[in-house]
Amino acid sequence: MNPKKTLAALFISNTRRQLLAEFFARPREAFYIRELTKRIKGKINAVRRELLKLEKTGLLHSEQRGNRLFFALNYRHPLFYPLLLLMERSYGLGGQIQGRRDRLGSIRLVLASNQFLVWSAAAEGVDLIIVGRVVLSELGKIIRHEEKRRGREINYAVMDWSEFRLRYGNGDPFLVNFLLRGVAVLVGNEEFIFRDK
Repeated sequence: MNPKKTLAALFISNTRRQLLAEFFARPREAFYIRELTKRIKGKINAVRRELLKLEKTGLLHSEQRGNRLFFALNYRHPLFYPLLLLMERSYGLGGQIQGRRDRLGSIRLVLASNQFLVWSAAAEGVDLIIVGRVVLSELGKIIRHEEKRRGREINYAVMDWSEFRLRYGNGDPFLVNFLLRGVAVLVGNEEFIFRDK
């Protein structure tokens, strides 16, 4: 399937956006139609129609279990990772941080390990690096909420911009190891990592 056509087909309806947010909020789970209808407070026919359209694009696949039809994300779809990142930035932890940025201080960059992003149960080391002047008590509230949602502890490191630049410039093993494991930028953009000032 052509990724451009798939992308154009994804964001037409509000029901579809809500369904995508649900799936990408728990990317390793499968859901049945009535469960999704309750979660998004939608109409069952609209939910069923959108699920079938998403399955037709290849982003979802379905499986019959008893008398229920379950839907789950297709990890092999070419837009899976970009959409996961988009949803995490909009509705997930990145969205939570963006929504409370005024109370969190001045956050310049939030990096998440790819393992964290895909909800890997075998996450190693630090899940997040938060760069900027951060109000730790406010950040703690967001992290605790995310830990509850994910059902596991989140390991994170906070550093100000000068410390980040110094450690990055000196090839600090902790930071280099984290970056080499593969990261996604939840807040800010990649240019911040490589900028001189």
